[in-house]
Amino acid sequence: MPKFHTNFLMLCLVIALIINACQTKGADGNVSKAAAYQDVPFEQEVSVKYPFEGPKEALKVRADRNGVIQVLTEEGLFRTYGGAFLYPGRLVKDQTYRALGDKTLRDLVLYQEQLVYLDSVAVLSNAWAGKLFDLHGVAGAKIVCPSERFTFLVAGDDLIRGIRSNDILWETSTPKELLMVKYHPASKTHYVLSKTAIFSLDEEEGALTNLYSGNGLTCFDFIDEGQKIAVGTEDGYFIFDLSTNKASTKNSQLPCPAITSIKNIDGSLWIGSEKGAFRERKDGSYDYYFGERWLVGQEVIDIAKGPHGEVLFLTDQGLSKLEFDTHTLYEKAMYFEDQVRNRHIRFGFNASLGNMEKGNVASGMLKDSDNDGLWTAMYLAGQAFRYGVNGDDEALENCRESLDAMERLYTINPVEGFPSRSFNRSGYEKHLADPERWQRSDHPEWDWKATTSSDEAIGHVFAFGVLAEVVDEPAIRKKAIQLLDALMQHVVDHDFYLVDYDGNPTLWGKWNPDYVNGFPPMVGDRKLNSSNIIAMLQTAYHFTQKEIYKDKAFELMQDHGYLQNLMVPMENIGKAEDGSDEWAAMLSQSWNHSDDEMYFLGYWGLYRYAFNDSLKTQYGSAIKDHWEAERPEKDGLWNIFSALVSPNDYDQEEAIWYLKQYPMDLIDWTMVNSHRKDIVILDKNFREQATAKVLPPDELRIRRHNANRFALDGGGEGKAEYSAGDIWLLPYWMGRYLGLISGPEANVKNQY
Repeated sequence: MPKFHTNFLMLCLVIALIINACQTKGADGNVSKAAAYQDVPFEQEVSVKYPFEGPKEALKVRADRNGVIQVLTEEGLFRTYGGAFLYPGRLVKDQTYRALGDKTLRDLVLYQEQLVYLDSVAVLSNAWAGKLFDLHGVAGAKIVCPSERFTFLVAGDDLIRGIRSNDILWETSTPKELLMVKYHPASKTHYVLSKTAIFSLDEEEGALTNLYSGNGLTCFDFIDEGQKIAVGTEDGYFIFDLSTNKASTKNSQLPCPAITSIKNIDGSLWIGSEKGAFRERKDGSYDYYFGERWLVGQEVIDIAKGPHGEVLFLTDQGLSKLEFDTHTLYEKAMYFEDQVRNRHIRFGFNASLGNMEKGNVASGMLKDSDNDGLWTAMYLAGQAFRYGVNGDDEALENCRESLDAMERLYTINPVEGFPSRSFNRSGYEKHLADPERWQRSDHPEWDWKATTSSDEAIGHVFAFGVLAEVVDEPAIRKKAIQLLDALMQHVVDHDFYLVDYDGNPTLWGKWNPDYVNGFPPMVGDRKLNSSNIIAMLQTAYHFTQKEIYKDKAFELMQDHGYLQNLMVPMENIGKAEDGSDEWAAMLSQSWNHSDDEMYFLGYWGLYRYAFNDSLKTQYGSAIKDHWEAERPEKDGLWNIFSALVSPNDYDQEEAIWYLKQYPMDLIDWTMVNSHRKDIVILDKNFREQATAKVLPPDELRIRRHNANRFALDGGGEGKAEYSAGDIWLLPYWMGRYLGLISGPEANVKNQY
């Protein structure tokens, strides 16, 4: 062949390889036209907490140019000690200057980024070599407000004075029920707020002019470069235009309309209330910071800018410092990878940390769970996807360790192919969940947990299938297929039941036609169990090529209606009709979110390992129908699973929103939202959708994917920490593996 032709063909081959490498691998193994989300840095907040040792009558918080944070209380000055994310510090009496401890301080402000104090005698500071000590002579002095050239307004019970260098520049009477004073340098004007009015106070003459009269006013701050002020009230806030002296309509559709503090920090309006703090988003909704994930205490007394751009929230219980960082999804993933390995691996299982002392992760204890196998399967699949993305050695070791734990679920009990729920060292039954379900193993050191359910089984099959497909390490692949085969042979041999050590089917491990078709078509378990068992048999056949699995699947679909069952539209799923048996009625009281998790884990094997294209098309239709029903929840994992079927239409923005909005703090804090006035509450419904729009994950209690994301209230008072292994890492690494999320990119504008 001529050299020219050889070179030309080589060039074409190289170009083809480059094009192929640049394209996105679709969920079905074909090239997808879907554009991957480009993983650029985004803003993520965490809270660092500094509680008082006991409740205090707190007044103000300020941070100076040196990074010193001081809190003024009726008992004097306090300052922060220690403190980091997940590791609270505390507020301690500030003894830095002995003389300040001997004074009864009434106000604390910043001037030229230095701390300035007010007591009954003077305006004073330790800055500027301590030269500022201006006597004010104002009885009952309680407010100080700096203006220019070391001029200070001091307000007391009856009198407001302007002072500079111990000289009285002007004075006027104090309005009734005075609350606060702020100075606007551009207009050289003080603005004075009482409970019933807004005044301007001329810097030169000290004359008060009434600009607005109303009731229930509480606080204000300047916005729009000082042209307007945002005014808080006992029932919402409004905007007052200082150029026209006109007020906007009051906005009371807020997370909590009882406003206690307003602060404009770098263009963002932060609002404190009797129940937490919030700021308005670009779309008109609010970022809400309430509950112990975010705040020490409930009622926000004061808000201030922190020394490094943080936002400080003061309550009678202490101080919370909201810190902002920018990182990529990949960096968040690496943080969560450390969280799992550091605190959530129990015998190789992906476990929760429990028995904690109010958020103290150092006090926690690894807990067993009914679903140790399921949560570990989800983590294991995530690690397999991680390995599939970049061949990560650590991910491979994580797979090996957790697969060993999964394998032992099968070998620790005497029933061939039967997976235990969990295992634990002997002698601790009273400390374990459901102590009556634990059985002795042949080994004197170990017990195992019986009564395994269908959600465990589908989780196992999902993980084994992912491992066998994605991880190219022969020993891991072989073990995954052996376990898959053992489980499914047990199910087939026992007529589609999980049969326990006592020879009886477990309560939930049932896929037999007599059981499944015993439910009316609208009862979800009929559709669910049909979908799951076909997915399980397809997965087993795909990797073992044993004809029995294929034959049994077609028998169930053709002779027992399982294909028809799994194709029932989600809109037809509901409560059992009157006259149905008690079991069907119980199972169909409301939407079951654990079922959603089982469906979607099963969809991997149902769609990806479909026996033929005709079935794959039908499965895809069923998956898409289910996803449409789930879309309001904006669950990142369900959206990413849906990309198996429709990589160009899977709510990419909502999937990324979920990954970004999930909090870094996975502690099970109690969170309450039912009081909010900014959300639309729906009537009670079968779907258990409480609101028109789902709230962000960081405003709700920590939930796994099997929980209702619309539930507004709940939590465990900080007594447990969940693992990110199944909650966050699975959807992230699955998205990476399917080409839906790019690797990290820096210095690119955030897309969302």
